[in-house]
Parts: sequence; C-alpha cells; structure tokens
Amino acid sequence: MSDNIQTVKVLSKTTWTPNLFSFTVSRPDSFKFTAGQFVRLGVNPSKLQYYQQNNKQTVEQAPNEDIFRAYSIVSSPFDEVLEFFSIVITDGAFTSQLQHLQVGDELLLNTMPFGFLTLARYQKPMPKDLWLLATGTGLAPFLSMLQDLQTWEDYEHIVLAYSARSFDELAYVDRIKQLQEDFGTLVDNPAQLIFIPIVTREPIAGALTERLPKLLLEGTLQAEAGIALDIDSTHVMLCGNPEMVDDTKEALKELGLIMNRRGEGNIAVENYW
Repeated sequence: MSDNIQTVKVLSKTTWTPNLFSFTVSRPDSFKFTAGQFVRLGVNPSKLQYYQQNNKQTVEQAPNEDIFRAYSIVSSPFDEVLEFFSIVITDGAFTSQLQHLQVGDELLLNTMPFGFLTLARYQKPMPKDLWLLATGTGLAPFLSMLQDLQTWEDYEHIVLAYSARSFDELAYVDRIKQLQEDFGTLVDNPAQLIFIPIVTREPIAGALTERLPKLLLEGTLQAEAGIALDIDSTHVMLCGNPEMVDDTKEALKELGLIMNRRGEGNIAVENYW
C-alpha cells in the first residue's frame, strides 16, 4: 500500500434519495487540502461483501482489489472530519459498494489532494462577484468554499445556482440557507449569498426550471440574481456532469467571458470525471 493511502472510518451517513447520499469519515491528523479540491477514496469489494450480505445484497465475483474514485470534499479545510456527497451509479464498480456503507465501516483515503477548482487559482485583487454553478454532486466543492471564511472576505456577492432533476435531489438546502447567518457575523462587510435553486423535471415554486446554459443565454439567471455577468467583475466556477460543464462553458463564452489561464480570466471548471 502506498504511503499516501490511509484507512479512515465512516462516522455518519445521510440518505437524501435512493440515489444520493452523503457520509463523513475520520480525518487523518496530517491531511491538508484547499477548499474546492478532491481526493481519491477507495473500497475493496471483497471486504465489503460481509456488509452487503447483511443488507441482503449480493455481489457476484467481487474482486479482491482496491477500487478508487475521485470525490470532491464537502467539508471546510478546518473541519475535524471529512464529508463527501455521492450518487449511486447502477452496477457501478465503486458506488454499488459504497451505497451500503454503515457507521464503523472503513474506507481508503489517498491523502494527496488534487484539483485546481480553487479560489487560489485567481489573481488578486478579486473581482466583486463569484458565481458557483453546480448540478448534482458537483455542489460539493462549492460547499467547501462557502465554509471557508476567506471566500466571504474576498467577494461582495456570491451566487450559488444549484440544479437538480427533482426537488428531492436538492440536497443541503438547509445548510446553504444557514451559511449566510453563520459566516455573515464573522467578518466586516461579508459577501451577500444569493442562492438560486433550479429543478428541471418538475415545476416547483421558487425554483427555476431550465438548464443552466439556457438560463444564462436568455439572461434569466442574471435577472434572478440581480447581477450582471461582466468580464471585469466576475469569476465563474462550474462543477457537475460533463455535459452541463461543456454546454455552460460555451454559453459563458458567448456572453463574452473567457477561460481562466495562469490566474487570469473568468471561467474555471473541474474535470475529474
């Protein structure tokens, strides 16, 4: 086993829907990361067979080898535990094992953090507006950023647009609403958080219904936020399914924003799928 691989214990689990769940694990003392980064979590299917059999699940020919997948960290860099947000992929080699986790189970953690979807990639001084556009579990790195005090100090407005297929899949809504209250009292003139929920497959009062690219190109998202997307005053971060990221990136380019390169530019994306 690599020196970077450590065993962590599952401390809690939250089931949002049959296909979405969150869990926390113990945090190794020496592990450090920057808000927005991801790590690789590992399971060994043969070792988890016992737990699945207890849950009346079966695994056919479970390989006796570790399987690792990339997961953005939900937690603040200063939290004592690590939290993750996962989707269940039917017949997936990894999540088909992970969904049956119970408190006390063990996972593997590669303690080398990855990824450049961090606010450190931008040159200072920061523009005044930060847009965080997420679908599904792509919300995770943005929750980490919003639990970092520096984010609230660096911007005037933070727009979090979070898209899901159904209302039930809008996870963490209560925590999002609590963030402004929690962090707004810790700094002078904190950023204003503007939360925009989007539900694409059912009408929900108070939520937009179209995909992010269309909402941007039609100006609906900007109108809902009450803030314009301006090349000189805006940072935009994208995380979610690859189709959303690609389509939204192109929509933002059509609106005049440019990709971030060497600290300059507006648009940053995560590409660990």
